[in-house]
Amino acid sequence: MSESCNHDCSSCSQNCDERSLIEQTNEFSHVKKVIGVVSGKGGVGKSLVTSMLAVLMNRKGYQTAILDADITGPSIPKMFGIQQRAKGSEQGIFPERTANDIRVMSINLLLDQADSPVIWRGPIIAGTVKQFWTDVIWGDVDYMFIDMPPGTGDVPLTVFQSIPVDGIVIVTSPQELVSLIVKKAYNMAQMMNIPVLGIVENMSYVECPDCGKKIKLFGESNIEETCRQLSIPFLGEIPIDPQLTALSDAGEFERMICTALDSAADTIEENLPCQAD
Repeated sequence: MSESCNHDCSSCSQNCDERSLIEQTNEFSHVKKVIGVVSGKGGVGKSLVTSMLAVLMNRKGYQTAILDADITGPSIPKMFGIQQRAKGSEQGIFPERTANDIRVMSINLLLDQADSPVIWRGPIIAGTVKQFWTDVIWGDVDYMFIDMPPGTGDVPLTVFQSIPVDGIVIVTSPQELVSLIVKKAYNMAQMMNIPVLGIVENMSYVECPDCGKKIKLFGESNIEETCRQLSIPFLGEIPIDPQLTALSDAGEFERMICTALDSAADTIEENLPCQAD
């Protein structure tokens, strides 16, 4: 791979090792930019951040999509109130669409019952994620967000090797252990030559409804110091907000009014420019 590689395999004529592993979408899909949302551990809010970014970029006028790569713990359809199963044709599978036309593909859209467990081994799960990229008829998409499972195992490796990811957003929480977990995700991205767009901290604080004081339930965060050490941007902090939880549970997440990631959406737009259709 050339030192000047911009990771955009779709416009590259080089036959490097990285390119040989990249899977192509079907002829009915044109995805301009792909952003992975990752973390080194579970329970930090990757699905929340994925959904927020997709909604914010959609509000900016872009065609957005979510590929739910968390096969064993999918939550995206529930957050957007999608209950029907995905349909398909001889050409491929059609993603479901939210009320505001965000395209979504998740394993829950293919199961007979949403609460059925997916008891599959790693290679089958990784293969399914790859098929979500190759076999789904995504159409014209400006920004696709991939909601990754936690850790650095089969699925993240498959996504980084098989899908032309333009950058990742790392999600974390304020606990002291975080710096180590963040560095694991960061180091994997470095090893796979994937740019890190920045870090989002979830559950940063809760705001007192009476006085507006920010109460840091997990103590003072060291995330900004971690960002300085790794020389990557701090994209924002998300509070513990009961309204976000209520909207997620009700399947009405597109109504969210939280502005915590507005600057993160601006950063994505600036670093991965994509002309809205």
